[in-house]
Amino acid sequence: MFKARANEPTYALLNDPSSQTHNRYGRSIETVTEEDPRYGVSLKINENPEIGDNPNRYKQHGFYFNADNCIACHACEAACSEKNDNPAHIAFRSVGFVEGGSYPAYQRLNISMACNHCDNPVCLKGCPTRAYTKFAEYGAVLQDPDICFGCGYCTWVCPYNAPQLDPVKGQVTKCNMCVDRLEVGLKPACASACLGKALDFGVIENVPEGRTQAKAEIPGFPRTDITNPNIRFQQTRTTQRDMQRVDSTPLKYHRDDSEGRFRPALDPKHGFKREWNLKRLLGSHENAHIAFTLSVQTVMGAFAMLVLGSWFGQEAIANFAASSAFVPALSVMFVMMAVGLFKLNMHLGKPHRFYRGFYNLRMSPVSREIAGVTLFFVGLAGFTLFALFALFALSDELFGHNFPVVIQDVFAVLGLAGAAIGGYFMYKLYRIPARPFWDHWQTAATFAGSALSLGALLLAVIALLTAQMTPELGRLLAMIAGVGLALEGVGLLYHARDLKGHESEGAASFYEQSTTFGYAYWLRNGLLAVSLIVAVGMALMGLIDGWAFALLAVMALVSSTIGRALFYVLVIPTTMPGAFFWKNRGFVEHAREVGLADMPQLGVAYEQHHQFKVRELVETIRTTTVREKLSQLWRIVTG
Repeated sequence: MFKARANEPTYALLNDPSSQTHNRYGRSIETVTEEDPRYGVSLKINENPEIGDNPNRYKQHGFYFNADNCIACHACEAACSEKNDNPAHIAFRSVGFVEGGSYPAYQRLNISMACNHCDNPVCLKGCPTRAYTKFAEYGAVLQDPDICFGCGYCTWVCPYNAPQLDPVKGQVTKCNMCVDRLEVGLKPACASACLGKALDFGVIENVPEGRTQAKAEIPGFPRTDITNPNIRFQQTRTTQRDMQRVDSTPLKYHRDDSEGRFRPALDPKHGFKREWNLKRLLGSHENAHIAFTLSVQTVMGAFAMLVLGSWFGQEAIANFAASSAFVPALSVMFVMMAVGLFKLNMHLGKPHRFYRGFYNLRMSPVSREIAGVTLFFVGLAGFTLFALFALFALSDELFGHNFPVVIQDVFAVLGLAGAAIGGYFMYKLYRIPARPFWDHWQTAATFAGSALSLGALLLAVIALLTAQMTPELGRLLAMIAGVGLALEGVGLLYHARDLKGHESEGAASFYEQSTTFGYAYWLRNGLLAVSLIVAVGMALMGLIDGWAFALLAVMALVSSTIGRALFYVLVIPTTMPGAFFWKNRGFVEHAREVGLADMPQLGVAYEQHHQFKVRELVETIRTTTVREKLSQLWRIVTG
């Protein structure tokens, strides 16, 4: 328990003699009643069983920020980092700003932001390891870094950049509301350290003494409808109509006089010059996701074509399944799945904790995607195994004549179910309101299109290499590939049209797509268009030529790879504005590229957590039995 001093200054003490019953979102400020089993329970801070005597312990608390008073001294940042012993590259609270006008009417508006301990914490719902808990005590959303395995999904879904993924340790940490201080009647360290009385804290909706406003938004603050954040603002000074960010994000905030609100709008601060930037595009932190999604979608598409085509009597597919190409095709698909899963797992901050990805099947689309893809992999592996038995004539000797066929069909059903579940939640986990570039049906069109086009072309290449290509099979596969390419192309057209008119970060993403990566963007579009023409031509004219298929496969693969890389590198989240050096993605990239990240005082670190040591995995496997892992997983899933 935190030890309060006998002479604590009054500005550091909580002072909420009364409060409202409901907040502006219609939710009760009282988190639980006295009859609730969570009432009167110790938080066990540092294993201390004591229970704080704060009279408002079971009321939702939140921060209050007076933008009129903030001078950007960063005392709140320093106090927070000191209390939590954060390294220089991690800050639970950060101060950014927006500016508008020009001399002599220049204005700067500072914003201090940490976790808002939201009513609807999307980090909690999205986390696959159940590392997050919203406590009845103070309504605090707390996160346990020891449970986290470093996937970073909470950093994607949070609109306020509150969870911090440590590139060194490979785990997420965040603001804990200083609940140890609240238990003894003290405000959080950041609020207590504020020099200008800009930052305050208390029961939500309470307006501190001497303040006149409690707004939910100010210029630069992301939309509130996603999570219903528990922070209130005062900002009485009249601002310019347009307030710009000073970081590398091409956004500004434009005042809508009809509503009196500031909305995000495009700020083309980098000009309109079209560039390649291939090194930045193909050297993305998310390359593991590119490899995973493309390989898994390709294999899912090819597997579905083989199984469904055989079941429904499609002669060309049935002949392929009965030929010498069948087992090589399944073997290649199995290897591709294994490589994709390995790449994804090694992308985690703590790869040896991969099994924790199943912990939150009730809420997390990541957990459900992992479960679906795992089920598909099991189905594919079993289906392939029995195909190998049949190839070496082992089935009849080991199982009898009909048994292996039935079992193989069972694995096929498992594989199809896994493909449906995994594919759906692979799409759903990207429908993130805090990332408008992804939050569009085009994501589904692209994923489904890749499964159809790349899956069909994978089977075509294997058929050619094994000399099992027939005119009927070639025409069918070319037609399926054409459908997939057309589906992806239609999605891209609608996506571009919708983003151009967005009043959101999506417009900024489209601007970056057209300028910073403009040549790569048009190369992808050109390859996609040519691939579609070639596929349709082959399907209609029956031109089944090995070189034509090879050219089509190469063009489609290059187009998909560039497109998927753009998908990850272009996304701009609805996050808080940074400063020139701090919380500025452009400066972070520059510092890592030129070596400035070697200076820890700049607050930038190189990504190191992917330098995973095999001995850690070996040690984990050696010291913990499979049965113990399965038992632990079952207890978590069943609550």
